[in-house]
Amino acid sequence: MTLNERIEQWEKAPFDATTIAEVNTLRENPNELEDAFYADVAFGTGGMRGIMGVGTNRINRYTLGKASQGLANYLNTRFKNTVPKIVIAYDCRNNSHAFAKIVAQVFSANTIETYLFSTLRPTPVLSFAVRQLEAQAGIVLTASHNPPEYNGYKVYNQFGGQIVPPEDNHIVQHIEALNFSDIGWEENPSLIHDIDTKVDDAYVETIVNKSILSVHQRSKTSIVFTSLHGTATATMPAVFKKAGYTNVHWVEEQSEPNGNFPTVVSPNPEEKEAFELALKKAKKIDADIILGTDPDADRLGIGIKNLEGEWMLLNGNQLMVVLTRFVLENSPVSSNNFIASTVVSTPMMGKMAEAFKVECKLGLTGFKWIAKMIQDFPAQTFLCGGEESYGFLYGEDVRDKDAISAALLACDLQSHLAAKGSSVYAYLIDSYHRYGCFHEDLVSVNKKGKKGAEEIDAIMHEFRTNTPTTIAGIAVIAFDDFLDSMTTLANGEKQTIDLPKANVLCFHLEDGSTIAVRPSGTEPKIKYYFSVNASLDKASNYTLVNNQLKEKCKQLINFFAS
Repeated sequence: MTLNERIEQWEKAPFDATTIAEVNTLRENPNELEDAFYADVAFGTGGMRGIMGVGTNRINRYTLGKASQGLANYLNTRFKNTVPKIVIAYDCRNNSHAFAKIVAQVFSANTIETYLFSTLRPTPVLSFAVRQLEAQAGIVLTASHNPPEYNGYKVYNQFGGQIVPPEDNHIVQHIEALNFSDIGWEENPSLIHDIDTKVDDAYVETIVNKSILSVHQRSKTSIVFTSLHGTATATMPAVFKKAGYTNVHWVEEQSEPNGNFPTVVSPNPEEKEAFELALKKAKKIDADIILGTDPDADRLGIGIKNLEGEWMLLNGNQLMVVLTRFVLENSPVSSNNFIASTVVSTPMMGKMAEAFKVECKLGLTGFKWIAKMIQDFPAQTFLCGGEESYGFLYGEDVRDKDAISAALLACDLQSHLAAKGSSVYAYLIDSYHRYGCFHEDLVSVNKKGKKGAEEIDAIMHEFRTNTPTTIAGIAVIAFDDFLDSMTTLANGEKQTIDLPKANVLCFHLEDGSTIAVRPSGTEPKIKYYFSVNASLDKASNYTLVNNQLKEKCKQLINFFAS
């Protein structure tokens, strides 16, 4: 179908009059019109995510309706001997509640038992609910940490994890076989059920009961918490109360759920700017730790004090390192245990796994691959897992990154160390001393629209066809192409990569540095991940060694920027 045919399709039935009028208005801006229709909004790393508006490349009632109809057809085909169940949640974003109702309408029209949260909920609660209610699938309407104009549609399997191959491909095939006129809109109210607080109560009890510290060790810790206008407000207060954290100070300006995110440029705990109000409050009350979650509460950022008492924000790699070490130190010793991470996250996870004599499994970018590990290796015990993009999961009860349980774990770490006269900062530096000093950096380059997508494709193609043999004067000893599932060594030898295919490249340098390159699965960006390392003979030398690593990282970044 040509671009014009796509556009003309939306200017007549089955599309409603309002949609048709919006398409006609969009014709006044040819560039926006093309971007809205040149492709179908696709399933990426985090499901289907995009800008809200009319068009095949936008999030709207029709693209969501078509995706839901395709998923309904898949569920009714796969689970044909039973009436399938699906759980639906939504976050604070503009239109999320309305979209959730539309999606529920379509599933009920297709004779699927539909369980809908009556108010907004964190994404990890949705993951928990799928297994708690023994459903065959789950959906959460969210665009995670993306800007306000975005929304999305994450799909979960019966194990509570986001869909992965081959299931995602089967669902896409059902969606692509449909016309918009095939969407079932006739709601069956008898099949739509509101979810009460029983699921929430079970979730809170589960994550508090598995935590490391006891209640009496927690009351002294002073916490500043911000939900960045998101869904953590629905669950985190109950977790703090049950766990015994009573000295909690909310950033009130950011506590009310609001899809416009009025106090931040981006509701992303990866961004320092998002923590400005939290840092101001923490300084005022002399807090012990700062916690911040993204809108759907699956990503966590934390702030701690350094040895001089100055506040600093941990990056995603540092966060997973200190939390993982804490879990490993407080778990039964067993070679059957494993931790998990991703190919673009810090290699320090593997170093710690070696030290504690457990396995570290690596997956592709996206927490769905860590959830799949839990499913694929039931004879092993998953302790925890993390990724550089501020995602962390402790235990197996949720099958996606969980900022709620990670926040509790971070508070427990702070409380535990303070009782010993130490700090999270000292713990991090001691970890660098024990397992190697690593420094990571991430550079994201925006490439919006059709032209941007073409530029990203061209960059990836150039790396594949003219692969550098040296980077910043350092020899490349191995080159991973996950799309070909192949590693090429400097001598030309080929080795197979035992992971699913993905559009990711990784350069391994002679000095132990690594650089990964990939298009984002959730945003119009290309991302460059840098990791450098050195030994740290004593904690007092950290600043010197870290400055040297920063300089080396800067040289690698300059190579790719040139």
